[in-house]
Amino acid sequence: MTTRHFSDSIVIARSPEDLYDMVSDVTRMGEWSPICKACSWEDGAGPRAGAWFTGHNETAERSWDTRSLVEVADRGRQFTFAVFGSRVRWSYTFAPADGGTRLTETWDFLDDGIASFHERYGADAENQMAERAEAAAKGIPVTLAAIKQAAERVS
Repeated sequence: MTTRHFSDSIVIARSPEDLYDMVSDVTRMGEWSPICKACSWEDGAGPRAGAWFTGHNETAERSWDTRSLVEVADRGRQFTFAVFGSRVRWSYTFAPADGGTRLTETWDFLDDGIASFHERYGADAENQMAERAEAAAKGIPVTLAAIKQAAERVS
């Protein structure tokens, strides 16, 4: 069975509000993520629940675009979005910690995402899902470290 959840955290010497402002500005995601290269808000939206944005992703094997729906936009506490509205959920939580803020990034492969992989890839669905889970598990620590470096460089 494919891993459906992965989460990791890092402490960053910035306030929860400062980090929220950075992370919720999805136009900056390409600076930190090893796969997501660029994002843009649709219809002039911004980080608010119900807003949509488009992301452009690249690996050595392929490139693709996604649309994501912001589910939670609670400044200084949580920023959460779902790819295609219901397939994969990415969440960032911000909690005060000694020395700054504990930033936690979480990835959840949702039931709709699993169903769409089975529909699209058939017998190869489990392998395809395992590749996505591995990419999340490897990418989250890289993303968190890059956010930390950027945040602490300007503090």
